[in-house]
Amino acid sequence: MIPWQLLDTATMPGGGELRLKRRGAEFSIMSGQIELMNSRLSSSEEALATKSCNRLGDRARPHMLIGGLGMGFTLRTALTGLGPDARVTVAELVPAVVAWARGPMAEIFGTSLTDPRVSIRETDVGDLIRSGAAAYDAILLDVDNGPEGLSRDANNELYGMGGLRAARTALRPGGILAVWSSAPAPAFTQRLREAGFSVDEIRVRANGTGGGARHVIWMAASPGAPALPRRPSRAP
Repeated sequence: MIPWQLLDTATMPGGGELRLKRRGAEFSIMSGQIELMNSRLSSSEEALATKSCNRLGDRARPHMLIGGLGMGFTLRTALTGLGPDARVTVAELVPAVVAWARGPMAEIFGTSLTDPRVSIRETDVGDLIRSGAAAYDAILLDVDNGPEGLSRDANNELYGMGGLRAARTALRPGGILAVWSSAPAPAFTQRLREAGFSVDEIRVRANGTGGGARHVIWMAASPGAPALPRRPSRAP
């Protein structure tokens, strides 16, 4: 078996370290002994984007905020599901992750980082959420392994009542807050409802039809006019 090769390390703001590893064509990003993402397991992150795009329906000029660049699975899928008038802002706290996307993992990212609809912000997604009222049609969070600050303690603020209320304020009427998790968290489902969202909790496989662990996606709709379902495309 091909051994893992350590390509780079990065210090997290507030402490902690990320490690980028490669084994042949496979990449892994680790935090301590926990694998945050692997280039061979992308289905649930792709589902996060697909289900969010479907919930947005035919909104004109939708603006999507993605928290966490990672290996770009969510971003690339969102760009496929959104139209040419959409905007996608990606908040990535660790500059090295952006550098990895443009360097050793450039082949995985393809043209997604240069897509004219995309803006990469090297900042805390929480700061962007708190800075805008009715600024986004969808907010997608994939910055931890679940609704707790695994990668850094400060991320706990995103999933508490204060963070959820800030997200609701940042969303336009009927907008979507979508959160990825490696495991269920009933207390988080309850907090979403207490913050004023209507909630669907969806189980998805890590490796799509190939199986793998069951991950969780919360699709939480803010109050207001519901998003229209996407019209099916018609053959020419």
